[in-house]
Amino acid sequence: MAVRLSQLLSPDRILLNLQNSKRTNAINEVARLLENHPDVANFQGFYHELLARERLDTTCLGNEIALPHARTENVKKIVIAVGRSDAGVHFENSNQNVRLMFVLGTPKSNPGDYLMLVGSLCRLIKEAPQREALFAAPTPDAFIATVRELENKILGPEK
Repeated sequence: MAVRLSQLLSPDRILLNLQNSKRTNAINEVARLLENHPDVANFQGFYHELLARERLDTTCLGNEIALPHARTENVKKIVIAVGRSDAGVHFENSNQNVRLMFVLGTPKSNPGDYLMLVGSLCRLIKEAPQREALFAAPTPDAFIATVRELENKILGPEK
């Protein structure tokens, strides 16, 4: 069984009031939450690959959600940080406003778990009421509880 998003989330890696409204600055603000993560072997290398991937093509998923990510040798396991902005962050490369950003790093050697995680995330945010629940979570702990509740509803209870 692949790892669930709720199992990867940590309250200290969730920022519910992003200060930056420019895309690159906001990505940096969220990515920095991973700077001292034990599974990030080289933060600068990871961050540069994250920005390089972002320059290739937009990571906007639509519906005010983006998934800046990098498949890289600079992380040992999948790592994730979340940033939310009530005002929104403008992603000029897709001309979309983003309120919720999942910054993801995944080892190059493990594409299967990464693809399953992204698929699960897409199912979680597909419906408007589910997105609204994530937009409304008042604390990082409540955000994780909401993700867990949505996963159990959509993917079935954890085994």
